[in-house]
Amino acid sequence: MHKSEVTEIAQMVLLEHLDIRAVTMGISLLSCASDSSQKTAANVKSKILEKAEYLIREAEKIQNEFGIPIKNKRISVTPIGLLAASCKDIDYPLIAIAMDEAVKELNGEYSKTVDGIAEGDIGGGITFIGGYTALVHKGYMDSDYAFVESIVDALANTKHVCSSMNIASTKTGINMEAVIQVARMVKKLGASTDRGHGCAKFVVFANAPEDNPFMAGAFHGIGEPECVINVGISGPSVIKRVVEDSHHVDFPTLSDRIKRAIFKVVRAGELVGRKLATHLGVEFGIVDLSLAPTPDPPDNSIARIIEAMGIEKCGSHGTTAALALLIDAVKKGGVAATSSVGGLSGAFIPISEDLGMVDAVKQGALTLDKLESLTSVCSVGLDMFGVPGETPETTIAAIIADEMAIGVMNNKTTAVRILPIPGTKAGDIISLSDYNDLLGDVIIMEVKPFSSFDFFKRRLSLGRIPAPMRSLTN
Repeated sequence: MHKSEVTEIAQMVLLEHLDIRAVTMGISLLSCASDSSQKTAANVKSKILEKAEYLIREAEKIQNEFGIPIKNKRISVTPIGLLAASCKDIDYPLIAIAMDEAVKELNGEYSKTVDGIAEGDIGGGITFIGGYTALVHKGYMDSDYAFVESIVDALANTKHVCSSMNIASTKTGINMEAVIQVARMVKKLGASTDRGHGCAKFVVFANAPEDNPFMAGAFHGIGEPECVINVGISGPSVIKRVVEDSHHVDFPTLSDRIKRAIFKVVRAGELVGRKLATHLGVEFGIVDLSLAPTPDPPDNSIARIIEAMGIEKCGSHGTTAALALLIDAVKKGGVAATSSVGGLSGAFIPISEDLGMVDAVKQGALTLDKLESLTSVCSVGLDMFGVPGETPETTIAAIIADEMAIGVMNNKTTAVRILPIPGTKAGDIISLSDYNDLLGDVIIMEVKPFSSFDFFKRRLSLGRIPAPMRSLTN
């Protein structure tokens, strides 16, 4: 990285709140499988502690060295559903508890000065561990039904554990049995956790990537190395400043300026990631190009970028075109900056984590239908939005199925993170920031009152919507 780039990045940190959204250590747990949940849990805890022992310390050292804030340190592991298949019992939440205990131990073990870093300088610990995951896009193993049912207990009784499921892919179609089971499980999770906050730690995918550094969907794929560092960038406020400074330019010029800015952001992310991997003695994986908003600062918002492009309110007519231009430019600039692109590399539009999105819903500009249409061009999915707790499970399942269909038919990753919160109605706002400041304020969105019940009666025995013609690519 040239000296001029370092200077420009330093200015972005100071003036535009640039940070690295997440460094995520992926750990293979395949060697931890045993014939009992208790033994597997003990093996899992031991390996996480071994591999991630110095993650916090080294991340903080690199943050101090380069002056680039690292917002979150995280861990992802092999899908626990695969390990569960080897257990003769079904006490799978024991494994989630072991994952949680490992993170708590890692966060509390730096009680003295290490390599010149005092306890008070360590900063935030590991925020989440992802990988309490099931891969059921084509069907269920014998253990999968019980494992999916265990997700409610696993998330309700842990602080740091995140869970995900891949229930559809372009190659296999949509597992509709999984769709309805997920909807039922999410409703239980919303009812069994305060303000439904457990649902914020669960996401369901089509075409889930195996190297995603972002939560709640991160897991360490079976094709990944033994241990790896993946990086998720941030940067919406940087891009917002670029767009604001380009008020009178044409579309190609605006695209070019966004590309040039994101090039520097991605270069910073790769620099941090490679350095951290070297310090830890593990492989460097990927940089995820996704722009990721946060509630603080308020201008770290995808919605505010779209509005700065000339759309009066995010969600109104023209928003889809503006978002398409934005993410295309981000991808082009990011690919030029690194040969290690991976993860989701789209655009995050989590409603509660983006103050501009919350405001757009309040104003009536952004509806669930419009949110879904945005995901068809370039965004990752329907993310961090609330619905009334009494919403029928078949309606929740239909929302999920619609989003899975967009991913399957367009050969892209899509996801849903939905919070059915009991006792709420459309327009209510529920704060989850005391659980994690990233979660922000969940606004309850209106769902259509019409039933999808008869549609799901068609799942019968196989219960799978077939793969589309575009799956035939061999």
